[in-house]
Amino acid sequence: MILRRVHPGPARELSLDAADSREQLLEWYRTERAQWLRLNLVASVSGSAAGSDGTSETLTSASDRRILGVIRELSDVVLVGAASVRAEGYQVPRRARLAILTSSGDLTGHRLDPEQVDRVTIVCPASAVDTATSSLPGAEILVAPDTGSRVTMRDLVDTLRKAGYASIVCEGGPSLASALIEAGLVDELCLTTSPVIRDVSLPTFAREGLHERAVELRQLVIDDSSFVFARWTIRAD
Repeated sequence: MILRRVHPGPARELSLDAADSREQLLEWYRTERAQWLRLNLVASVSGSAAGSDGTSETLTSASDRRILGVIRELSDVVLVGAASVRAEGYQVPRRARLAILTSSGDLTGHRLDPEQVDRVTIVCPASAVDTATSSLPGAEILVAPDTGSRVTMRDLVDTLRKAGYASIVCEGGPSLASALIEAGLVDELCLTTSPVIRDVSLPTFAREGLHERAVELRQLVIDDSSFVFARWTIRAD
């Protein structure tokens, strides 16, 4: 599989079979500073975050998974919402810790490996600690300040960073991704566009509440299968 970085120029090619391909990808996706918040999302051309099986799995490719692994390696923690853990059957990343945001603490239906739970962090309000502890015994519990049992995005990020997780990559779902953008906390959006058009059963972002915000294209990579990998810098207000 060949990746072609067409922006910034001059254009460059990278074979994923090359011995140094991972090191080159790490360089392409390195962040400007240690404290960084990325969104890393995949969507169809028509804007659906779910493929034919109802999850993002059928929207991805081998090159997308390779880039996913690199972005995770450059992060201290992978952040997801509890609904995504239940729907996607999340596994603990090999090169980063997994953090789950939950207001209720209820992770019923998760498919996390019990032997890897010591690399999972649950962020929840104080009212959800008992439920979270019983749902996922052995996981780290971080208690975030809450307003009416809801954790604000600012408090979520502050709680993770106080625990030592400076570089954060959020992989969804749509409501969490949108809320982080709306709170002005996201430095960068890494968006994979899967070359399919399908019904939008699950939108990439929340349907409402996301105000217009300027972004700037930082990097654009394409592969042999017409997947597009964009890095968008989200401009500060």
